[in-house]
Amino acid sequence: MKKGPIIIIDDDQDDCDLLRHIIDNIAPRSIYRFFANGQLALDYFLQTSEQPFVIFCDINMPVMSGLELSKRISENEYLRQKSIPFIFLTTSRNPGEIRKAYELTVQGYFQKPSTVNTFEELVKSILDYWDRCLHPNSIK
Repeated sequence: MKKGPIIIIDDDQDDCDLLRHIIDNIAPRSIYRFFANGQLALDYFLQTSEQPFVIFCDINMPVMSGLELSKRISENEYLRQKSIPFIFLTTSRNPGEIRKAYELTVQGYFQKPSTVNTFEELVKSILDYWDRCLHPNSIK
């Protein structure tokens, strides 16, 4: 797995704990940054020199939604240059939200699976993809 923290943005602590458990099974020495809403994550992105590996973000959160966070990242030159893969991982299947997410050029929109095994398979496939994918920050 490439270096860099895995960013998890979700206001549901149980979902955060489950996602961490799943990733620990797939990539045991992963580093995490957890945020309960988009504003906290945006503040971190603007202040850190870290190069996150991937963002897993919920849609519906208090203070700043995942859609608003994605929009703010795409509007900010500094954050856009980081080319951080942005993945929505949410319970929502709302067609309007899905359409809006892809208009914001996110790299994936997935509904949270109902079983742990299916959830683990999904997260593993996403992490494997981004681990193998070339993007601006993986080229030296």
